[in-house]
Amino acid sequence: MMTYPFHNSPRCGAKTKRNNGAPCHSPAVRGKQRCRIHGGSKGSGAKHDNTNALKHGQTTQKAKMCRKEIRFQIKNWKDFQKLYDS
Repeated sequence: MMTYPFHNSPRCGAKTKRNNGAPCHSPAVRGKQRCRIHGGSKGSGAKHDNTNALKHGQTTQKAKMCRKEIRFQIKNWKDFQKLYDS
């Protein structure tokens, strides 16, 4: 039996509803890990630093640093209180 390049190409691997969460069996687009249906086609996805693709901003680097600083200040305040409460 003859094998074609299609048979040896890497598969998409996106989990689909149709297959009850099993990976997609379509071949991946060259240079990408997904097939053309699941986002491997040229121009798919948002460009880097696209603010239109930003959903809520809670996971941006700036927001994470802000939360980290707030946690640090709260911890320092609690340590400060312990020193003067005893």
